[in-house]
Formats: sequence, C-alpha cells, structure tokens
Amino acid sequence: MGKKGNRIQVILECTEKDKKKCHGISRYITTKNKKNTPNRIVLKKYNPILRKHTIHKEIK
Repeated sequence: MGKKGNRIQVILECTEKDKKKCHGISRYITTKNKKNTPNRIVLKKYNPILRKHTIHKEIK
C-alpha cells in the first residue's frame, strides 16, 4: 500500500519578464502539505536564464 498523507507535488514557475529572454522558462518541482498551506506557494528561487534570484509562484 502507498503512503496516505496530505503532501502533494507542486510546480513553481518564474514570474519575472525580460525583453530579450522569454519569461516563465525557469521551473522547480517541490512538495507541500496541502492541509497546512492551502494557498499557492510563492518563493524566491534562482533563475539560471536571467542569472539572478526571482519570484516563483505555484502553477496548477
């Protein structure tokens, strides 16, 4: 039997736009407890295309 729990996988996508480079390419996969954090996650992560830390939001 598999694990029973509230932890689910979510995808975080970059929200910053750049004129020269396409935005939203940087994505991270992480997990969250849907019982403790029912809202969407917003984290500051590194974007290797822009070479700086940017805001990443959870997408569905």
